[in-house]
Amino acid sequence: MKVALLAPAGAMHRYNGMFSKNLHYAPITLALLAALIPREVNPEPVIYDETAEPIPLDLSADIVCITCITGTATRCYRYADYFRSRGLTVIIGGVHPTVMPKEAKQHADSVMIGLGDETFPQAIRDFVRGELKEFYEGHSCTDISGRPLPRKDLLKKSRYITLNTVECVRGCNHTCSFCAYPSAFGHHVITRPVKDVIDEIKTFRGKVVIFPDVNLIADIKYAKELFTAMIPLKKWWFGLTTTAIGHNDELLEIFKKSGCKGILLGLESVNQETQKDINKRINSVDEYEDLIRKLHDKGILIMGCFAFGSDEDEKDVFERTAKLCIDAKIDLPRFSIITPFPGTPFYKELKEQDRITETDWSLYDVEHVVYRPANMTKQELLDGIDSAWQACYSWRAIFKRFDHKRIKKWFFIYLICNIGYRKYAKNFNKYDERVMTDNSDIPAV
Repeated sequence: MKVALLAPAGAMHRYNGMFSKNLHYAPITLALLAALIPREVNPEPVIYDETAEPIPLDLSADIVCITCITGTATRCYRYADYFRSRGLTVIIGGVHPTVMPKEAKQHADSVMIGLGDETFPQAIRDFVRGELKEFYEGHSCTDISGRPLPRKDLLKKSRYITLNTVECVRGCNHTCSFCAYPSAFGHHVITRPVKDVIDEIKTFRGKVVIFPDVNLIADIKYAKELFTAMIPLKKWWFGLTTTAIGHNDELLEIFKKSGCKGILLGLESVNQETQKDINKRINSVDEYEDLIRKLHDKGILIMGCFAFGSDEDEKDVFERTAKLCIDAKIDLPRFSIITPFPGTPFYKELKEQDRITETDWSLYDVEHVVYRPANMTKQELLDGIDSAWQACYSWRAIFKRFDHKRIKKWFFIYLICNIGYRKYAKNFNKYDERVMTDNSDIPAV
């Protein structure tokens, strides 16, 4: 049985877009789904991740399975319509179909709602029996122990900086008003057995390990156990956490000993009032520079993520944010526009205020403006985020942020990542609304 697993991508993130190999590690979702296909159906899975390679229009499959987020929904639907017009059965799942299942069903034979660890294998069995259901709803809390290793052998290896990605924690203990994850999958924090994680890491080649989970310290006790167990492996790892790491010296020391070399932090804004507004009160703007210094002292590089466009942002926010990034020597600043994803409190709030201006999901990629900002025009917000990218990724700014005494040993990692985002910054304006919403490469049905 031929199963095609597809991950369409928006124009910016597509294989021929702005994200170079330097910024691109192997995804887990489709590789895991490929491993979960029941053996009794004699599966022949193929994966097409459009961030790494084209999705062939002439692919041969018995069933097509598409993973979908809001920013790719328009393109996912176009692929789904096309493959169905060829007589193929299409299943669609992911964050966006979970919060908009009726919309997704207009383009698919079956919709996966919620987590698919249990429902996806069942859907495949039902398809083989000719009993495929219109909707499959996964439980909000799923056991992720004892599962097979993701089929990363099916990925186009040459297009990723590393294949060494591993999942250990699902969910987050915070309820940020703009975050789509809890709206789709609930507020449960699910941890994978430490032994399972360590055993998978032992299969990796090379020293680097990436944890793409949304919050590695959602369960502090688990985080201490996992990263203590990693110490003997002598790996270099990178992952996502919150600013709460700065308040836990014991865990921070374990991070250092276990080989943590980089952390992504959702700093969000230089306005403290914004942190309150988006329900991320754990962030204290006044403590940012001390937090960054503390992590740097442990030899940890920082990707600091900021989101512009909140109701508290004035026109000076872009310059203030860029100045913080440069003065505090944030190793890899990243900027986005706060985006109202469907199902989130932020979306409901703007909808009630009649401020949503765009209905094409292709623009919901956190780099375009889909609503009316409070204190500036749409164009001023777009110009502002562009100015922040340019200010932080000039050669002068890159080398000003680089502290040779602190990260001389990791200069190569620092440089390749900054070169990747410099390319992103220089091409930012090329991906306007016309480019983002153009899916004419897929035949219209």
